[in-house]
Amino acid sequence: MPKPHNYVLGLNTYDHDVSACLLRDGEIAFAIMKERITREKHASGFYRAAVDYVLNAEGITLDDVSLVVRNCYILPVEEMERRLISFDVPNFISEDDRPLAEKDPLFLNKSGKAMTISHHLAHAYSAFAASPFDEGAVMIVDGVGSYKADAMDNDEDSKDVNPLARESESYYTFKGSELKTLKKVWMTPSRGFLSDEFYNMPGLGALYSRASTYVFGDWNKCGELMGLAPYGRPNAVKSFMAMKSGELQVPEWTPDMNQPWLMDSGGKWEASPSMKHWEDIAWRVQDDTEKVMIERARWLREKTGAKNLVMAGGVALNCVANGKLAREAGYDNVWVQPAAGDLAVQKNPREYKITHAYFGKPYSDAEVERAASTRLVRMATKQVKSDDICRDTAKVLAEGNVLGWFQGGSEFGPRALGHRSIIADPRKPEMKDILNSRVKHRQPFRPFAPIVLAERSNEIFEGDFESPYMLMAKNVYPAWRDKIPAIVHVDGTARVQTVTEQSSPRLYRLLKEFDKLTGVPVLINTSFNVKGEPIVETPKDAMECFLTTGIHYLAMHDLLISKSALHPIMLKLLRFYTDVDEIVRTSANA
Repeated sequence: MPKPHNYVLGLNTYDHDVSACLLRDGEIAFAIMKERITREKHASGFYRAAVDYVLNAEGITLDDVSLVVRNCYILPVEEMERRLISFDVPNFISEDDRPLAEKDPLFLNKSGKAMTISHHLAHAYSAFAASPFDEGAVMIVDGVGSYKADAMDNDEDSKDVNPLARESESYYTFKGSELKTLKKVWMTPSRGFLSDEFYNMPGLGALYSRASTYVFGDWNKCGELMGLAPYGRPNAVKSFMAMKSGELQVPEWTPDMNQPWLMDSGGKWEASPSMKHWEDIAWRVQDDTEKVMIERARWLREKTGAKNLVMAGGVALNCVANGKLAREAGYDNVWVQPAAGDLAVQKNPREYKITHAYFGKPYSDAEVERAASTRLVRMATKQVKSDDICRDTAKVLAEGNVLGWFQGGSEFGPRALGHRSIIADPRKPEMKDILNSRVKHRQPFRPFAPIVLAERSNEIFEGDFESPYMLMAKNVYPAWRDKIPAIVHVDGTARVQTVTEQSSPRLYRLLKEFDKLTGVPVLINTSFNVKGEPIVETPKDAMECFLTTGIHYLAMHDLLISKSALHPIMLKLLRFYTDVDEIVRTSANA
């Protein structure tokens, strides 16, 4: 009789980016962010939808799970749930979710299977446990972590820290399965009318979120701030933070910081007279962040002698800083956890190493065909079953078409890595504007990222290291900048994803076929969504996005779909409905 599997469920709960990860015998089986299911960006609240997704994908129930490891940066999950019983906090638990939570065996740990792990410790396990290294150093930097009173990994210098201080940075070493805490950096509580908002605290990630709030009116637009930074004037604004004698100094903002974006001002963000000021702020904060991260990483290397560095936490999504750190901090290898948000991993002997980030459940050909076969969809489209989808899509890409690409399981984390992607030809400088105006509807300053054959990457991009998760920015060699202008940012860099045959065979072959036709082993890769929406998850999601945007072709499995002459008429009908989802689900017999 075969030995039963050992299942462990990891959960990030209640606040932004609720997610679930199911481990099977110490290896990731399935993982999902709640937003992909509910279609609500950065979905918070109750976690049951994400739990059901991973359990159903594996074909098991909660009874088959031996341990549930939970994390919430606000409070320990058990305390959070006790408070939610008594208070109406809709962004943490909605009215619809309350009756579901009351019956759920995980809520208040009625199952007895759940434990809470503090925030940075969850980051640390997610970083080193699945990294490709047997030993090294761990660097965790994010906006805000657990309270000092709740942290489970305090260092010797934390004894006298205010219990209400919050985690900002944490540094560790690891060897095998053993993790040792070296240093914790705490943020003291902030006074005033925004005392409960982390971005007023004196921390590295908190400062970046404060600048994001100042420029965009949203603390969670740090990626946009990173993209805006190269447009700023160097040193036009004085530094917002610096290292002094090994300690981070973050002074109060001065009264000249008086041009915040006000969302109710009635004007368009892009037309604001404060734009140059915001660009300068973005440059300053990005430059400060890079300098502090590199200094911290060098200190960690000198203290530990480590050759390998692994990173996680929200600031680890800053691919520009990551690229400079990989080049300048002196490590042999730098590895960033692809879902650099929050993921708890059981402390077991380490045998598993992440080789890809495609942990969504696979969808069958029948599910793809069902999404494409409703009566109105068939009237609006032309569909061909391809005997070589990579060859055929490479051809339509080389002809200048924009392609929706839906293959295999979805990516876990915030990046589209070639399974739920919009793909286009990088050789045309106007392609960036085409994607922005017809599909993505996002700010024109934001760059588009390239995917490249891993073995050809060093010919095109500086830096002798792979970047499989689009978490490293590299300089584009001058000889290639005019060949692939649509992916070159204003500062000459690109946020690169290197693709191997092992990690994504079909995406790899698409690049090979495009290279055969054009001599360019690079394609534009951006997330399969429009501004303000999560990346598509299901075939139905993909079909809706395709029908209602300027994407020319959709490749789902071996089905190549284009738009028929009736599409403009059908689009008007689609837009007549308040719920496009309903029209896509309409029975073929209607």
